[in-house]
Amino acid sequence: MFVDQATIHVKAGKGGDGAVSFYRAKYQPKGGPDGGDGGDGGSVVLVADNNVNTLYEYRGHHHWHAKPGEPGTAKSCHGASADDTTLKVPPGTLVYDDETGELLTDLGPAQSFVIAKGGRGGFGNEHFKGPINQTPRESTPGEPGEERLVRLELKLIADVGLVGLPNAGKSTLLQALTRANPKIANYPFTTLSPQLGICALDAARRIVIADIPGLIEGAADGHGLGHDFLRHIERTRVIAHLIEAEPSDGSSPLDNYKKIRAELGAYSTVLAEKAEVIVVSKADLVLEEDQEQLVREIRTSLQLGRNEEVVVISSATMQGLEELKSLLWNMLSKQPDTGWASESAG
Repeated sequence: MFVDQATIHVKAGKGGDGAVSFYRAKYQPKGGPDGGDGGDGGSVVLVADNNVNTLYEYRGHHHWHAKPGEPGTAKSCHGASADDTTLKVPPGTLVYDDETGELLTDLGPAQSFVIAKGGRGGFGNEHFKGPINQTPRESTPGEPGEERLVRLELKLIADVGLVGLPNAGKSTLLQALTRANPKIANYPFTTLSPQLGICALDAARRIVIADIPGLIEGAADGHGLGHDFLRHIERTRVIAHLIEAEPSDGSSPLDNYKKIRAELGAYSTVLAEKAEVIVVSKADLVLEEDQEQLVREIRTSLQLGRNEEVVVISSATMQGLEELKSLLWNMLSKQPDTGWASESAG
């Protein structure tokens, strides 16, 4: 199960209380103050770990606390500070304050962020000794740790994002190109959460591919879980835009392409400008001459240049898949390695 969103309550540890104590020895019954300071409370720290792929752990465990610091004791002994509580999340996790909606951090690989800081330990009475008050009985309690409700959102980081209207053939293509086993059926929204797979061209070349759930008109306005789906596309490096060669509902392949392009552009300029290959899917359902005619229409209507690719494929017969894999690899070699920069806040 892929989980890309979770809300958790985090509470850092309270600082240990400072001690009130006076030095006592056999020949010094009334020594000075020697109450030690309390230790600091533990913080709650988020760490982006490459070995973690989902936020699943945080769906069933909503409360995360760090331990308090130890109190100070006699003989100027300071209390031990508590260890931090570390929460591992996937790289690409966005962290929001759930009450204000403020984006607190965007965690890249190996980055960490203190989401709730532990309270400082209190002062023991030895801190309050002065020329006027030689035997202070004053100490301070430890400060409370920070507490907050945060929302975690994961944006997939994949080389290629498969996009298109529902039933465009994305899940079947992902299965044909990778070892992923997405749910496949002949009805819209079969894919309800993003699916990842790895396409191995050879021993040294691999492409991580994400099947993004089917988009609909109005996705940029949040229709059909549109925002949830679109945010994953932001972190892909190349878009493979699938359109059916002959849509079963009688719609126009070209019009279907334009619908999705409109949604990408409405959501963010980053998506609108992302490198893209147009993939005409389910080619086994139409004649070869009709395939060629459709490609000509697409190129003419969209005024595509010589370097802008249109690939005709059939996941059922494997037509065009090797060409598509080679093309995607060549496109990726010209793109930045990651999708961390220049993202919209959509």
